[in-house]
Amino acid sequence: MNFLLLLGGLAILLIAGELLVRGATALALRFKISTLVVGVTVVSFGTSAPELVISLKAALTGHPDISIGNIIGSNIANLALVLGLTAAIFHINVSKNSIKIDWPVMMIASLVFTWFIWDGSLVMWEGIVFLAALTVFVTWLIRKSRKDEIARADDQKKFIEDQSHSSIPKISAYIIVGCIGLAFGAEWLVQGAIGIAESMGISEAVISLTVIAFGTSVPELATSIIALVKKESDISIGNLIGSNIFNILGILGITALFTEISGFDPRILNYDIWVMLGISFITVVFMISHQQVRRSEGIVLVALYVGYIVSIAFNLI
Repeated sequence: MNFLLLLGGLAILLIAGELLVRGATALALRFKISTLVVGVTVVSFGTSAPELVISLKAALTGHPDISIGNIIGSNIANLALVLGLTAAIFHINVSKNSIKIDWPVMMIASLVFTWFIWDGSLVMWEGIVFLAALTVFVTWLIRKSRKDEIARADDQKKFIEDQSHSSIPKISAYIIVGCIGLAFGAEWLVQGAIGIAESMGISEAVISLTVIAFGTSVPELATSIIALVKKESDISIGNLIGSNIFNILGILGITALFTEISGFDPRILNYDIWVMLGISFITVVFMISHQQVRRSEGIVLVALYVGYIVSIAFNLI
């Protein structure tokens, strides 16, 4: 039964997340926001919505390991697994804005997050700091997008035109149904994950860092692959980095507003958060070296993710 809840919740999250991304992207493009900004903000928020609902639900019901582990595990999976797989398949070009703006913001957010939770808790005022920083970042990005005309190829213009012509009722339906689906899917996924952890004697931290993190990163994987097929590398790389920014500043910020997150597994501070920071540094080295992430580098990232999962498995033996 627990596995059915887990799988059913994951399936609903994937469908609901896809609907929310479609609606939010079409809505943003109607306001003439550039594809890069759409990727870093709107699409990132949409694909991070499962993490938001799961982390908030887990924190409110007294499961801090799931709340924190889900975010750290998702950020690791987004860069090592999702970026690695897409780069291994498609060879991703990286814009200068991603290197000069998005990655530094993600890195600063990750370091501040590490500093905030080093005392074993994340409290309301820290959540307010996160949300204020996110608001400033998104506002600045949108204003910059409207001032700077970003050149686009014909296939990119067609992609934007197709998305921006969606009707308002259709866009609204996507967003509403997506939000409702996320609520139900998160409820089932959390219940299933907790049940599996209890029945198998596995910690909730491990379940959240692996199974839940992988599941909630699937929308990012699907979005990135679709964007690259349509030759929208800005949306692909922007979605992944932006999702990590939203995971920390937005999701943990909102969660901390409602309840203090504390009492999580100390292993997260001693090991997993350092893996997250390390993967982030390695990623920018690949991005800067050739202003792209090559197939060989994508394979390295996937190998690092597999190694991380294996290390967790060995700790269970």
